Amino acid sequence: MKKNMGTIDRSARAVLVVVAVVVAFAVGAGSVLGVILFALAAIMLVTAAVGFCPLYTLAKLDTLRRKTAPHA
Repeated sequence: MKKNMGTIDRSARAVLVVVAVVVAFAVGAGSVLGVILFALAAIMLVTAAVGFCPLYTLAKLDTLRRKTAPHA
């Protein structure tokens, strides 16, 4: 599993996790919308933690800036 998420992308997901959890509690943790928000928050948290998003692979996206070797 090759990383495909950059630092900004991972940080944005972490912020969205907090927002999703707060909104989930605001609408009711046991409601359908609350459960959906918790599930989305969990997915975003895991993908941000490991730096890999399967959907990015399907869409051929890569936000990770790799350091390139200097040309000789």
